[in-house]
Amino acid sequence: MIGALRSLFLVAVMTTAASAEPTRSILSFDDLDGWAADDHGAALSVFLNTCGDLNDPDWQALCRVAQTYDADAARSFFELFFRPVLVEDGEEALFTGYFEPELDGSKTRTDRFKYPIYKIPPEARAEGLWLSRREILTGDAMQGRGLEIAWVDDPVELFFLQIQGSGRVRLPDGSALRVGYGGANGHPYRSIGTELIRQGALGAHEVSAQMIRAWVRKNPEAGAELLFHNPSYVFFREVSRVAPELGPLGAMNRSVTTMRSIAADPAHSPLGAPVWVEKDGKTPLRRLMIAQDTGAAIKGAQRADIFFGTGDEAGKAAGRLRDPGRMVLLLPIQRAYALLPDEF
Repeated sequence: MIGALRSLFLVAVMTTAASAEPTRSILSFDDLDGWAADDHGAALSVFLNTCGDLNDPDWQALCRVAQTYDADAARSFFELFFRPVLVEDGEEALFTGYFEPELDGSKTRTDRFKYPIYKIPPEARAEGLWLSRREILTGDAMQGRGLEIAWVDDPVELFFLQIQGSGRVRLPDGSALRVGYGGANGHPYRSIGTELIRQGALGAHEVSAQMIRAWVRKNPEAGAELLFHNPSYVFFREVSRVAPELGPLGAMNRSVTTMRSIAADPAHSPLGAPVWVEKDGKTPLRRLMIAQDTGAAIKGAQRADIFFGTGDEAGKAAGRLRDPGRMVLLLPIQRAYALLPDEF
């Protein structure tokens, strides 16, 4: 699952803990700002990537119907068979971004590539709570066991790869190796962003992935110790069945799509469901996306993480995103009306 731990390094400034009983109201498609201008065919294509995996009869029926529509008729498909449902739980809407990191690395250790990406040891999987990050990286528990998938050249990027939960490694011959979440050591995540705020090194308004990277590199000794502040350690597995041109696997075990897939809270937005995104901020966005992923920090009816793609530019764009707005769930007609109180 991509992003098993992503966004948690900003827990101090990005906490969302919706607690109010959610309310639901049915809207019309005319209520969706920018609906008519979107590329509904692109959204339909992404919907079809995962709708075949939905077990619910209502969704299965819609998936079969969707396969009979071409891109030009996609808007009609959504308007005929869905209704927009606004789900609110008392929390303000918040959109953030995530991405697939791309690191430079090698399948063999060299003077440059010396930081290992590890597979999970059997005892770590069996015991639940295993060695801490410090013990894993400074002890000999991993040595000589052939658990290395690859080696990379930057321990800071490797740390953030663990936060994202998946990524790609660019190899010297120009090929790429994709890795996905393979388990963890069982320790709770401790936010290094929170720790930098506590130390007075950064203000709460300054904390971002880019600022944390810069601080660690500017302060190598203190930076190495800062990374040990987080005892949680993520292991990986090689993902060989996903074509290089496709996105990483999301929570539905299917590739997510740049700027069309979101991570949402499945308690409010069923996995595989279309979601209309009205993101405000400096660069407003109005787009139909599909809830195909989840995240540990993505909780609440109006909380979503937008997938920005692979690589450094995607990472910069995703790291800057923290915008308000509104998200509206599209549900099959019968499901939408069933959610409303009897007096509707």
